[in-house]
Amino acid sequence: MALNVKVGTAPDSWGVWFPDDPKQTPWKRFLDEVVKAGYQWTELGPFGYLPPEPGRLAPVLREHGLEVTTGGIMRHFEDSDLWPTIEAEVNMAGPMLQQLEAPYLLLIEDTYTNLFTGEPTRPETLDDDGWKRLIDALHRVAQLARSRYGLQSLFHPHAETHVEYEDQIERFLEDTDPQLIALCFDTGHHAYRGGDAVEFMRRHHTRIPYLHIKSVNGGLRSRVNTEHIPFAKAVEMGVFCEPSEGIVDFLAFQDVLESINYRGWVIVEQDMYPAPFDKPLPIAKRTREYLKGIGIGE
Repeated sequence: MALNVKVGTAPDSWGVWFPDDPKQTPWKRFLDEVVKAGYQWTELGPFGYLPPEPGRLAPVLREHGLEVTTGGIMRHFEDSDLWPTIEAEVNMAGPMLQQLEAPYLLLIEDTYTNLFTGEPTRPETLDDDGWKRLIDALHRVAQLARSRYGLQSLFHPHAETHVEYEDQIERFLEDTDPQLIALCFDTGHHAYRGGDAVEFMRRHHTRIPYLHIKSVNGGLRSRVNTEHIPFAKAVEMGVFCEPSEGIVDFLAFQDVLESINYRGWVIVEQDMYPAPFDKPLPIAKRTREYLKGIGIGE
């Protein structure tokens, strides 16, 4: 029996990392292929990739029978000097998400390395003061998003950021208000950093209404760690792979979802920048069918 969940996808699964890049699938083709792959929901991706005007985007979404789940902000939230920029971005994304009737605002800590070169750009870990600034800023964003735009904030642990390893995510959950901030749990990023996605979901499902689904090629992950390969290069090499092909045990993961009667969102989000334009659609179709086959969505 299939779980009664909403299964969607994201521009990342089409190789989209930036608002505008000639290496990326054009946005109209992206929307067409989302429908062809059998999805009804999508994330906005980087702000500006899809038309940033609700009056322009909403009719196109309706024509495709698509709805939006979330849009994101990726900043160094612990950097107090960035608060005016962060606030402005909330006030830019908020009205758009509200008008599109999306339920969530997605928050991601920015990376401490240059993703393409691996060069450090910030300290790898935060001291206690930096951690407190991070938590305080995220609470502040979440309060603003809720009070002004009716949005629930999700935080996405992400490789090469200050919340990436399992112990850091545990600390994050302990220090954040569950009424304000939920978790976007990414099975691929969790496995990339050596975590057990199945057991983490079992322990913390009450904080997780929203999933990013992908897996990791175990052999490539070992090579990335041994050779200190930059994140973007690892993605280009294919370290993130289809759920059916990697080290995350999705049959066991589905068992957990069934045992907890999970009713949240399941978003397929397989990092693959850059991607040849003909690559994403077949993967998206296979992934949709695989998830159906193991009982995740209909």
